[in-house]
Amino acid sequence: MRIALDYDNTYTLDPALWDGFIAAAQQRGHVVQIVSMRYPHESIDAAPAPVVYTSRKAKSGVASADVWIDDSPQWIYQDAVV
Repeated sequence: MRIALDYDNTYTLDPALWDGFIAAAQQRGHVVQIVSMRYPHESIDAAPAPVVYTSRKAKSGVASADVWIDDSPQWIYQDAVV
């Protein structure tokens, strides 16, 4: 399974929880990636999984996942207004 995990206001609200989730998912053979609407120059330091930066574009247009975990799911299918 490919899992896309939002960073800001999802992972950041409880990093210890998500670190355990990511480790457990990876142990079971799942692929977890952090998908953020940030630009690459707004980098995420020490990310617990590979990071995909969408540069304010809809996440589903840049990354592929079977499961999306996001506090603002509208950004999965909608570009952000810049």
